[in-house]
Amino acid sequence: MLRMHAMTPSNISKKVQPGRLRPCFFSHLIFGTFIWVCSHSSLSADAFQKDWTSHIDRTWIGPEFWANRLQDWEIKNGFIQCIESSKKAPLRTLNLITGSTILKGDSLKLAVEIHSEKPSKASQALAGFLIGSGGSHVDYRLSALTHHRPAEDGGMLAVVNMEGRVFLFDHSKPIGKDNLWSISGSIATSDLPMIAQGNRPDVDTDVAVWNKLTLTLNIQKTEHGLRTDLESRNSGTGSLISRLTLWSTPEAFTDGGVALVSHLSPDSSDKGFGFNRWSIEGDRFDHDYDRHFGPILTTQYTLSRSVLSLTAQAGPLSAEDTQRAALEIYDGNQSQWRPIAYSELQPMSYTFPFRIEDWDDTRDTPYRIVYDLKTSTTGSERTFFEGTIRKNPTEKEELVVSAFTGHKIFTGGLKWNHHGVWFPHNDILDAVQHHDPDFLFFSGDQIYEGDMTPAVYEPLNKAMLDYLYKWYRWCWAFKDLTRNRPTVTIPDDHDVYHGNIWGAGGKATSATGSNNDRQNSGGYRMPASFVNSVHRTQVSHLPPRADKASILQGISTYHGRVEYGGVSFAVIADRMFKSSPTLALPEAQFDNGWAQNPTFNPATQGDVTGATLLGKRQLDFLNYWATDWSDQAWMKVVLSQTLFANVATLPGGANSDAIVPSLRYFGPDEYPENDHPVADGDSNGWPQTGRNLALKAMRKGFAFHIAGDQHLGSTIQYGVDQWGDAGYALCVPSVANTWPRRWYPKEPGKNVKPGAPKYTGDFLDGWGNRVSVEAVSNPMISGRKPADLYDRAPGYGIAKFNKSNRKIKIECWPRWEDPSQPDAKQYPGWPIEITQKDNYGRKAVAWLPTLVVEGLISPIVQVWDTLTEECIYALRMEGQVFRPKVFATGTYTVMIGEPGTTNMRTLQGLVADRAQSSLRRIIFERSD
Repeated sequence: MLRMHAMTPSNISKKVQPGRLRPCFFSHLIFGTFIWVCSHSSLSADAFQKDWTSHIDRTWIGPEFWANRLQDWEIKNGFIQCIESSKKAPLRTLNLITGSTILKGDSLKLAVEIHSEKPSKASQALAGFLIGSGGSHVDYRLSALTHHRPAEDGGMLAVVNMEGRVFLFDHSKPIGKDNLWSISGSIATSDLPMIAQGNRPDVDTDVAVWNKLTLTLNIQKTEHGLRTDLESRNSGTGSLISRLTLWSTPEAFTDGGVALVSHLSPDSSDKGFGFNRWSIEGDRFDHDYDRHFGPILTTQYTLSRSVLSLTAQAGPLSAEDTQRAALEIYDGNQSQWRPIAYSELQPMSYTFPFRIEDWDDTRDTPYRIVYDLKTSTTGSERTFFEGTIRKNPTEKEELVVSAFTGHKIFTGGLKWNHHGVWFPHNDILDAVQHHDPDFLFFSGDQIYEGDMTPAVYEPLNKAMLDYLYKWYRWCWAFKDLTRNRPTVTIPDDHDVYHGNIWGAGGKATSATGSNNDRQNSGGYRMPASFVNSVHRTQVSHLPPRADKASILQGISTYHGRVEYGGVSFAVIADRMFKSSPTLALPEAQFDNGWAQNPTFNPATQGDVTGATLLGKRQLDFLNYWATDWSDQAWMKVVLSQTLFANVATLPGGANSDAIVPSLRYFGPDEYPENDHPVADGDSNGWPQTGRNLALKAMRKGFAFHIAGDQHLGSTIQYGVDQWGDAGYALCVPSVANTWPRRWYPKEPGKNVKPGAPKYTGDFLDGWGNRVSVEAVSNPMISGRKPADLYDRAPGYGIAKFNKSNRKIKIECWPRWEDPSQPDAKQYPGWPIEITQKDNYGRKAVAWLPTLVVEGLISPIVQVWDTLTEECIYALRMEGQVFRPKVFATGTYTVMIGEPGTTNMRTLQGLVADRAQSSLRRIIFERSD
């Protein structure tokens, strides 16, 4: 018997590891400890064995496995069942992520029982193993994605057909073509490059042996190289059915991932093969338990106003699984863990949300999510996912935000290595760890609905699993960042299975027509239950919402504020309420955001009455938030999906961005001759009135804007009535993308700074909006490999906010750069430094008396127009002297002090003067 005591943070992950102890049976909490009874496998430490005979039914196979796809596999009736067998979905794989084959050693043995209820010899189906996918030069998480189609570093198939005959196929030789989005197309068994085949079984062999057939693969090092033996046997009698021997096996086929494979249907049904009693042993196999993934896959949290909001993401657990998880924190004074909250599993999203009030945010707090995972019908295993809730960095002079957008992993040219699949982004994660950001922002498109595998829109349960399959890749890649840092993640169009979305307040799109037809009609294509489940995975860890009322169809909202480290963040859903241009501007004949009527002028005809951008609820929130500087806030930042401008050009004559992926990239000294600013209805340059209302609200609080979506890194300053009269924005480059937008206006900008490129300066975008471009990261011939990744200008953004001098340093980093190196270079034009006051760049018409404050340091100043009773702006002073600017002569009221305290003063009847030189002294009583 093993008694499990309280554990310190340093040994959490080492105590209990999925697969090492099996099965485990535990009692309920007794005297502060848990009692375990565990039976140990007789296999060696580097061996693997799994038997599902007594396992509960479940979609998610377990923490040691990655299924391709998630919805293609399940545990059912005591074995693993592949439930996808269509011709358009060949070579389904269940990858073991806690083990790999390796190049050193002498032997390797794999064995598995294969099941088929009603096998047919006429079927072209195959079942067995995939070994050697990826390799030691490939991250195991990428190798685990290998399925559907052979390609470079794809490994070797060791399989049996419906006659019981064994085969070796080369899975590293490409077959067919793929597109920029998805691996697709059928693969016949005859298409697979054969390496070797076994003897054909006796024609009289009863196909019923398939009810239990054992496939065994042996690889042995000899003086002549690697010898491979593959054989199939009747599991009941042990009699040999078919055997082959390959005397010289390429080493590459024994280096990399290991998976079960089910190819097509053995009986013309919708199911593939079943598997059980899978074992791997030998010194050419390395079993690494620390690579397990789940049952808690990641956590995200925010800390705001002493409220901790945390969401733990689980795999798709079953109704028979434990439905509750615990949040525990480590008590350093008592040297033990203690539970502080429990959460129930949320349906469809498989999330555990926690919210803790009165959180002590003055110290770093280790935490862990405790979950009891069912390992059999009678046994469970206690599992942990750990992280740290960082203390609120109110004492830091500089708050660092790292921002991301567009998590794409495949853009065509399939290779099962880092030259063909952009995953799991170790280069970006290493770089970001160097910056050690205080706060993370993911602006949307955490998944692309058709990325690597085609989107599944229905039935609902399959569509949700398809989303989770892609969402879990994001979790896998970024979990080591989000588990230890406050994170804002917001969904964009692709996250809810749209190419573009005009949310129209939550209404449903038309139910028929093409994807474009549905999107053009405005609203959400997917059911509200799907959208809300996506929201639970991505935004349920945000602080309590500013407006809890749902929108049409009962779709949840999430706009609100996060107060952290003295920076006040406003989180906005900038597509949720937006009108569809197709409906708002019928004469323009918009299709998927692009006007098809050549006589339509978007700059002069696009600003139609009634078109909505943020909607009244979000505008009301923004206007209030901009003037509310409580919680010791000294900086304001808006976080949303995309820019309030259309920073993009296309060659003359283009009437949509469908040509973007086919446009050639230019060298650093090249420039296209005929590009023009475009009017894309997906951008938030439209509708213009809604855009200007948003910017006017934001500039009241001198707010900086961080966004993404466009795949084109940029830093711009907005203009409403004049260039530069509103705030600055950073649009971050994508992690990786297929759609590399560019900004190459034919005519140079006005007021270009000396030595700056012609694409900078003051412009009117395609919608006629004023925008001042400081820098862009155009797609360009980078000279780096893989070009399909790097030439599309991937990367991330950094914004650094300084409390003492109120400066903002804006950075835009290429994905390939190592920022720890002294010669590391950002994209051309960065870094850029601005001041907080630059975010309300509107020129003063007059001035109020200079305010000199005693008794308070850096109080809040609100300037109100006495006539309109409108707050013109609000700002925390730098120090104790401030000269308020105003934009018209007249009489004003100033409120000054610290909101939420008795230290507030109201100064009425202040007269604006074009040459104001008077002083107004305000004295506050000092508090002890």
